[in-house]
Amino acid sequence: MDTFLAIASKRDQRQYADREIPEEVVRRILEAGRIAGSAGNKQPWRFLALEDPELLNRVAETVYTPGNISGCKLAVAIVVRGNRGFDGGRAAQNMMLAAWNDGVTSCPNGMPDASKAAEILGLGEDEHVLNVISFGYPARERNPEERPVEEWLSRAKRKPFDELVERR
Repeated sequence: MDTFLAIASKRDQRQYADREIPEEVVRRILEAGRIAGSAGNKQPWRFLALEDPELLNRVAETVYTPGNISGCKLAVAIVVRGNRGFDGGRAAQNMMLAAWNDGVTSCPNGMPDASKAAEILGLGEDEHVLNVISFGYPARERNPEERPVEEWLSRAKRKPFDELVERR
């Protein structure tokens, strides 16, 4: 898939099909996070691939919308040390775009109490959960190539280009 088409057509999904994600796709998603750039190449993260239904349900209770996690086949907790949110965000976006390239949708999930998620996941004292991303095949099939990039851009519920971009 063309990278810009992937970016333009990617939408967060919260409803997933009851379909397993093949191991090679899971591996590509995690590799995409692993190879993300970071300040000083410090790679201040680790990724916890959550696939066990019982653990997914426990972690689901720590996010704003538990159904996003309890209905997925894979969730990845992005665990960072210190204040490295930007670096973790780069890894998260890589994973979500790599997933979409393979037809797997995703949704980042914010947490009202990240310390509860850290406790469930047994994190170290200097670690915290930046985000938990849910992954799964979409409940309703989606094909990014069914329309041109320009149409995906026009359908996006985003502020207009000229409102956000200022050239100086």
